[in-house]
Amino acid sequence: MLFCVPVFLTGHRREVRFVVNWKECKVCSQLFYRKECDMFMQLQARLPAKKWLEKYLSGEGMDYRQIIALFIPILIDQAFIIGLNLVNTAMISSSGMAAVSAVNMVDSLNIFLINVFVAIATGGTVVVAQYKGSGNDRLVSQATAGSVTSVSLIAVGIGLLLMGFHTPILNLLFGTASADVLDNARIYMIGSSISYLGIAVVQAVCGALRGVGRTRASLMLSLIMNLLYVLLNVVFINLLHMGVLGMTLAVNIARYAGMIFALVYLFKIDTVLRVRVRDLFHVPVSMLRRIMFIGVPFAAEQMFFNGGKLLTQIFIVSMGTYAIATNAIAGSLAMVFQIPASALSLTIVTVVGQCIGRGDVADARKFIKSFLWIGSASYALVALLLMPLFHPLVSIFSPPPEIIDDLFVVLLVNAIAQIPLWAVSFILPSALRAAGDSRFTSITSMLSMWLFRVVFGYILGIVLGYGVLGVWLAMNCEWAVRGFVFLWRFRGEKWFAHKLI
Repeated sequence: MLFCVPVFLTGHRREVRFVVNWKECKVCSQLFYRKECDMFMQLQARLPAKKWLEKYLSGEGMDYRQIIALFIPILIDQAFIIGLNLVNTAMISSSGMAAVSAVNMVDSLNIFLINVFVAIATGGTVVVAQYKGSGNDRLVSQATAGSVTSVSLIAVGIGLLLMGFHTPILNLLFGTASADVLDNARIYMIGSSISYLGIAVVQAVCGALRGVGRTRASLMLSLIMNLLYVLLNVVFINLLHMGVLGMTLAVNIARYAGMIFALVYLFKIDTVLRVRVRDLFHVPVSMLRRIMFIGVPFAAEQMFFNGGKLLTQIFIVSMGTYAIATNAIAGSLAMVFQIPASALSLTIVTVVGQCIGRGDVADARKFIKSFLWIGSASYALVALLLMPLFHPLVSIFSPPPEIIDDLFVVLLVNAIAQIPLWAVSFILPSALRAAGDSRFTSITSMLSMWLFRVVFGYILGIVLGYGVLGVWLAMNCEWAVRGFVFLWRFRGEKWFAHKLI
């Protein structure tokens, strides 16, 4: 290995004149010109980092540069989404605790329903990634069209059902909430359901773009929608003081504007997916079947998983408005801790999907292990950076003094638990799903949610009286159980034995 380069000088006079710029190389003990020696010492210092990247993030079909190029736009996207969600929650806080509680209650239902068609979009991402890895561009286009069409139809159906039955749903789930909270929740629920088609199309297009590695384009579409959402919230909530109604208008305008931009990009600008308008209406049944093979089990998982979260939300509603606000603010802040790991969870779908599409299981297994370690390390780093900033972060929500201590305890316990548990509970199942192992991951997630989080949440939060902290402790216990099961699955060979394409 070359550590330094001698500089050959002609003439004794120059050698004497610049003798102060010479130094002894620590490696070979020869005298070299200082500038060149410094340059190669810097190169030598960079070698360990490059060796690490090549060892753990490079394989036969993909190297660390490609993975970093995939990851950075997704990281920025997640940071903006979560950061803007934080800003939106802070803005609606100015309308009072009833508004915050209403938005949080309905958002728990929104997450439950939106994740159904996001799951189908994930199925499209996996199929697109595997066809991209196999080099079949024609079927990449078909998979993209199938994803957009199926997700759009499901979103419209869910939105119509929610609008038609909003009153009985609210009374059934959150009937114990105060009257002013329910009034705000009714407005926000109807408005949210109208916006489902917009967010569905954006998710399907962005998922397909991530599947072929076009994460920059996905980032730009996401930023357009989310930045517009925040700007409109500033206008409707802060300037016009429209409260929950203003947030409802903002989310609809932003999501449908995002949908328009996504479709224009897909049909007029994109050169990789090559989808035409008529392709959306002529999707082969065989392609829909492949997408649904991944999407339907994941959608069922999301329904049961978020149904369990919804049930724990009902536990919290019974604890009162302060408990609802504590859970809402803690949830928003906990998402900030998850930004790097959430980006890794999305990136690994493309990475593993393309590896499996090429038939390269060794690379897939290697990348999964690396992502798990990086995910846990990112949590530790973010927790060390953000926990000392707890009070400045919480202050943007203007919470009542009575809940600040509870907020700190919930966040601290959750931050500690996330370091060893979140990566194996969320990054690993994303990788297994990308390999086609969707049924196992879905069944595991559903069972762990209902057997552990819901049951323990009720026992710890309601029966033993630990309140919101008890519900969050039960969530951490559920992460440990499902993470252990996923690790056991990963050690075997069944997770990559599925024939998807």
